[in-house]
Amino acid sequence: MSTRRSELSRRGFLTGSLIVAAGTVLPTTACSTDPVGGAAGSGAKTTLNVWYHAYGETGTQQAVLRYATAFTKAHPDIAVKVTWVPGDYSGKINATLLTDAAPDVFEIGDFSESLARRGQIAALDDVYGDAKSDFNTNAVEAVTVDGKLYGVKMIDDVMMLYYRKSALAKAGITPPRSFDELVAAAKALTTKKSKGLFLGNDGLGDSGILAVFSNGGDLVTPEGKVAFGSPQALEALKGLKRLHDDKSLLLGFTTDWWDPAALTQGVVPMQWSGLWAMPAIKDALGDDFGVLPWPAFKAGGAPVVRVGGWTSMVNAKGRNVAAAKKFVQWLWVQQSDLQKDFAESYGFHVPPRTSVAASAEKLAEGTAREAVVLADRHGKHYPGTWDSAVSNTFNAAAVKIAEGQGDPATLLADAVKKAQSEIDKQLGR
Repeated sequence: MSTRRSELSRRGFLTGSLIVAAGTVLPTTACSTDPVGGAAGSGAKTTLNVWYHAYGETGTQQAVLRYATAFTKAHPDIAVKVTWVPGDYSGKINATLLTDAAPDVFEIGDFSESLARRGQIAALDDVYGDAKSDFNTNAVEAVTVDGKLYGVKMIDDVMMLYYRKSALAKAGITPPRSFDELVAAAKALTTKKSKGLFLGNDGLGDSGILAVFSNGGDLVTPEGKVAFGSPQALEALKGLKRLHDDKSLLLGFTTDWWDPAALTQGVVPMQWSGLWAMPAIKDALGDDFGVLPWPAFKAGGAPVVRVGGWTSMVNAKGRNVAAAKKFVQWLWVQQSDLQKDFAESYGFHVPPRTSVAASAEKLAEGTAREAVVLADRHGKHYPGTWDSAVSNTFNAAAVKIAEGQGDPATLLADAVKKAQSEIDKQLGR
């Protein structure tokens, strides 16, 4: 699940903490995300506070508690407190990291290298050991800052375009392989009662960054220079206005793009969403769906799928860095069976370790396999400098360009200046 999704998708989960000591799960006294001090149970010399965002897939919370229980059986001197954080997880973790209440281990979606540059997360090269070569290139590159590894990727999330086969066939439409075809299909599938395409309630979703990538552009260079102000980026962003002018986009649905309800309930025949949603889509539609990358903007461009996911990190300023590293290494490097369980038992995700991904039976065939292949061929991830300040600046400009609010070149140039200022702050320039 993407970071944006975690801020929106909270279906009734309680906010709270559970302590696992010597393999026993003990509830804390308060229903709160505030850390609770003290090791639980006899024999535990250290208590690790481990934060997770509130995953939307049923069973995920129970799974991470099982993993913590298994860890404490193997390491009875270390208790693990699992803190399940609903709501604006990114905001809460960033704020808490500035205090003494920061967790020892935490996950983050879409890795931000500023955490490493500020000294907030520990380098984990020693945690990888010989297993480093078993992690896919995307997973390693995404957490590398100045040659060091600052996180261990837990899951790769693949985001792509879903379509209803029968709806397109009935309308005589071939699954779109170019942006022109996507615009035409969305328009043709739009009726008085329904829209042809759902990208997100804001009418943008991931389409801004997809547009840039699909026309051969980039977001930020490895050297930290903003690149989304290029002519090809501007051209593709201006193209998004066609979808708005045609009024073919679904806006303001009851849930956002991360939830497949708009597709499964027949509200739209095409929707941008993630691999995690595929089990629910298959339950609702059977085999009446397919997946596609975001199409190339024009000849010379390239199809795109976004690869996000979640990464486990260690608080460099915590009191229990050694124990925290041991937990991360045990769970996300050594326990291939648990990594496989986490990836394919509660929604679908791609294990970042190639050997684990190869053994994931549910991802080895059918449409799930197609999605994995799309990620291998066309996957793009955010640059490490793409934090909330930079992405919000870009998205604000992209929305205005797509909706025809102002001169596109001016809007994008202003966004480039603001984003560059933010990146310069990250890099201490």
